[in-house]
Amino acid sequence: MADWTETYRPTTLAEVRGNDKARKALHQWAKSWDDHRQAVIVHGSPGVGKTSAAHALANDMGWPTIELNASDQRTKADIEQYAGGAAMNRSLSGTGRQLIILDEADNIHGNADRGGSGAITKLVKEAEQPMVLIANEFYDMSNGLRNACEDIEFRDVSVRSIVPVLRDICRKEDLQYEPDALDAIAEANSGDLRGAVKDLQATAEGREKVRKEDVTAGGRDKTEGIFQLLDAVFKEEDAEGALKFSYDVDETPDDMVNWIEDNLPKDYHGTELADAYGFLANADRWLGRVRATQNYSYWRYASDNMTAGVAAARSGQKGGWTRYGPPSYWRKLGSSRASRDKRDYVARHIAETGGMSMASARKQVLPYLEVMTHHCKNRELTVRMAAAYELEAKHVAFVTGSGEDTNKVQSIVEDAQQLREEAAVEHSDGAFAGGEFDDEDAEAELDEATNDDANATDTESEDPDGEESGDQQSGLADFY
Repeated sequence: MADWTETYRPTTLAEVRGNDKARKALHQWAKSWDDHRQAVIVHGSPGVGKTSAAHALANDMGWPTIELNASDQRTKADIEQYAGGAAMNRSLSGTGRQLIILDEADNIHGNADRGGSGAITKLVKEAEQPMVLIANEFYDMSNGLRNACEDIEFRDVSVRSIVPVLRDICRKEDLQYEPDALDAIAEANSGDLRGAVKDLQATAEGREKVRKEDVTAGGRDKTEGIFQLLDAVFKEEDAEGALKFSYDVDETPDDMVNWIEDNLPKDYHGTELADAYGFLANADRWLGRVRATQNYSYWRYASDNMTAGVAAARSGQKGGWTRYGPPSYWRKLGSSRASRDKRDYVARHIAETGGMSMASARKQVLPYLEVMTHHCKNRELTVRMAAAYELEAKHVAFVTGSGEDTNKVQSIVEDAQQLREEAAVEHSDGAFAGGEFDDEDAEAELDEATNDDANATDTESEDPDGEESGDQQSGLADFY
């Protein structure tokens, strides 16, 4: 028996059920492609018609299609060979446009797939043909790729949109049915149109009529997504329903509370917003106890507050569509990660050189270095700092506030490298020089060196007024 999901795949956008707004946006994207020349990411839950819509769009536009699967072509070489060639060439007929459809585009994850993600990002920026990237999880894709594309979300198909499709298939298959049976199949699939069609076919096999007692779709294990949870908590469910909904969401309470907190002001206002934040504060206290005690049974109390509590704070009915996004806290962490890595690198080398902790290096030494070498105005001091702590251009730029690619910073790094090489050669003379060198000679030279160092310290540690030098106190004179 042929697969009904393929047999009854829509051939035009008008035949795609549900997601009217998304279908119109996709058609408008295609019509205006010559003006913007952007790729589009079509994302949403599995089975809502994303790939079918892309093929239907191609039929409407009269474009031939080339479909690739990112799970099969994952590496940079694969992307450039298969997708790159198609996106840069003319259509199969030699003229006009062709639509490149890249399915499962969220299944490529940077270094794990050896440059595949970067290759796709580069490709969508340079493509000479329209491209549709299909994804289940929009935020599993890299920031660079998301920012380079337009995005259109396909939402779960409602039960009232699924049932007519099932009825139409039954009519075409000359299959009798009980209306309650089709309702049960649609309800059990919770927005997954493709799954509903598969369940209808499985139920109908070997039968002339589909009855409700024959439906076996209710056992499907469906994991809910974070966006569905936000809708449930903010708009759709009461306190008990919101809590039960959260049981099927594949997120820890630590992540869930960040999603809810950041998106809450998009739907809640005034008193209800204040009350909801009170419940989130309670949830955060319970999460704090989990971190302090490692007793994860406290998670249940955090979940109660962030879901049931926030839903209970809602006043009145809420509807419509809200554009939810990932927590801004995560974005800030991501954007500051590079700076924190540079800070920790410098602090680590200061700590190793000065025999102190990284915390002391960050708080007691690094701030002084930033002031003393600001914009590399004291060039000699900056060179000695870079040499003493083995700093690269990006670290010198971080400490001094200068541009990493400026000639000034580059020359400082070069001089610091030369200074380190000279010091290495100088120190190696004592270790590898030829000639006799007995214990008495060593002791005499050590005494002489110690006396010289003591005299030099006495001279350098006092200013003209006889006071101890501040640089000597701070320990920063190591590279003066």
